[in-house]
Amino acid sequence: MGTPYRSGAFKRSNDSTRLVITTIMGMVFGYFVGISFPSVSLTKINLPSSLISTLDYAFNDDHRHAIERTFPENLGSGSTPLTPKIYVPSNPRGAESLPPGIVVSESDFYLRRLWGEPSEDLTKKPKYLVTFTVGLDQKYNIDAAVKKFSEDFQILLFHYDGRTTEWDQFEWSKHAVHVSVKKQTKWWYAKRFLHPDVVAAYDYIFIWDEDLGVEHFNAEKYMQLVKKHGLDISQPGLEPNNGLTWQMTKRRGDREVHKDTEEKPGWCSDPHLPPCAAFVEIMAPVFSREAWRCVWHLIQNDLVHGWGLDFALRRCVEPAHEKIGVVDSQWIVHQVIPSLGNQGQPENGKAPWEGVRERCRNEWAMFQDRLSNADKAYFAQHGKTRV
Repeated sequence: MGTPYRSGAFKRSNDSTRLVITTIMGMVFGYFVGISFPSVSLTKINLPSSLISTLDYAFNDDHRHAIERTFPENLGSGSTPLTPKIYVPSNPRGAESLPPGIVVSESDFYLRRLWGEPSEDLTKKPKYLVTFTVGLDQKYNIDAAVKKFSEDFQILLFHYDGRTTEWDQFEWSKHAVHVSVKKQTKWWYAKRFLHPDVVAAYDYIFIWDEDLGVEHFNAEKYMQLVKKHGLDISQPGLEPNNGLTWQMTKRRGDREVHKDTEEKPGWCSDPHLPPCAAFVEIMAPVFSREAWRCVWHLIQNDLVHGWGLDFALRRCVEPAHEKIGVVDSQWIVHQVIPSLGNQGQPENGKAPWEGVRERCRNEWAMFQDRLSNADKAYFAQHGKTRV
């Protein structure tokens, strides 16, 4: 009787063992299926086709609604793509197919953050733009000049020697804009980086040389006088004993501003024309936004020194003899440092600066010829006689 009992007990124990082993294997199998499931495509799992269709429709429907919320014009009835029919001829050239409300045709040099709300980037928007074309050798002179300008003035340095990081020894340099292309002049930079639409945020634009002494110059007072006297194109008066070329730009000690002068006999055919009036030099000009929009178009791409521009600036404001002038009570010193001239290349036994000066003179003649020919072509085309 004992043998049958032991046989039944053994059978029940064997069954229990198989159940435990089966359970463990099922758990292990389920674990590996679970961790591998994210990489398994639904189409590779043998699910009923009706279930797959339902899941696919649900996903695509959610995706469609998201697109409709973001780009409602992209989908029409029957999921047929719709292209907005927009044509606005008054938009900037090339942007006629855009709705006017999204067009941004102007820019600025305001420095912005990489984080946060765009509307909170700027605690103050500078009203004026000051540019210097510089080499590192004149860093202390530029440091003194920049310190004459408040936070209302955005500083932009054009580096003709390619050295920019060294300027970070000055705290203000870390907030300035730096553009570096070797062996280029300020008018080359101005034509390429100061398009009127790029600097449209600024009321006035300073385009200054690096060799200017500013001990007697106050930028805020200068701007007050420019506005008071209605000057669209101006410059500070020059110290009479340093680097003076024209009588017009010579500082007068008895007034705030002057707009005309007397020159050598025969130099002025008309007292309202350069160099007796409607004239400033190209070393330290200041332009209103409106005047600069015209002057920028006058600059020639290949005539990089700007010689001759000063005699043509009068074409950009009217009446020129009233809108162009020299601010006497805020004056500067032209130090006449031929630093950019030394960036030239010696040729045919000539020093670097000699080649640069020769090109300056040649460009002046070329500019005069181009302007004269453009005048003749215009008047001939319109059947008019030049006055």
